[in-house]
Amino acid sequence: MSHSKLLFSLILAVVPSLAMAEAASPHTFTANVGLVSDYLYRGISQTGAKPAIQGGFDYAHASGLYAGIWGSSISWLSDAGVATSAGVELDTYFGFRNSFAGDFTYDVGFLRYNYPGSYVAGATKGDTDEIYGALGYKWISAKYSHSLGKTFGVADASGTNYFEVNASVPVADTGISLGAHVGKQSYRGVTASVATYTDYKLSVSKDFSGFVVGLALSDTNAGAAFYTNPQGKYLGRSTAVLSLTRAF
Repeated sequence: MSHSKLLFSLILAVVPSLAMAEAASPHTFTANVGLVSDYLYRGISQTGAKPAIQGGFDYAHASGLYAGIWGSSISWLSDAGVATSAGVELDTYFGFRNSFAGDFTYDVGFLRYNYPGSYVAGATKGDTDEIYGALGYKWISAKYSHSLGKTFGVADASGTNYFEVNASVPVADTGISLGAHVGKQSYRGVTASVATYTDYKLSVSKDFSGFVVGLALSDTNAGAAFYTNPQGKYLGRSTAVLSLTRAF
């Protein structure tokens, strides 16, 4: 056999093995980027009813371990007058998720909300630490998040929690997904009576060859006295949000 034929035979033997090794990798890396007409978090606008650009990177291991970083443009801290330059939210998180008994899933983890920037003297930063746990069955899930200290700029708020129920139903062979959500943010401390609220959301999205277009209708019963910024905008109002996202 000539050297060229031998080399060709070796390549044919090795390439499938390499492909199988690559396909069997336990590591998955993904990225996402998106635009929204209004960044709502738990029903409250983080951008004063203005658009936001968002994106993140995620790592997942076949065992169920995961970690990631996600960011968005924001304005609520500067709008509130507690920061002179804090236009970015940067979240870091890690956890473990898996399935059991067929269609059941669980997820536990830690999430850090970071709000870098320059703050006025004496202001409480928005940085917040939460632990969370979720349980799901097919297209429905329930999640509990628990704050470990100051919560989104409220200093005396350790133990503040958020409980939510979510549903996401794919419409077979259409790329369309229908969603529903209800959640309750329960504050602790001196602001509990004015800051606690419930939010609701209905949504629909459509996948166009990897680009996902979404429409969500959101509402809350958040108290206007606490959730109206100095510019006079009620941040918990009922609103429609358009979104465009792309995952890689």
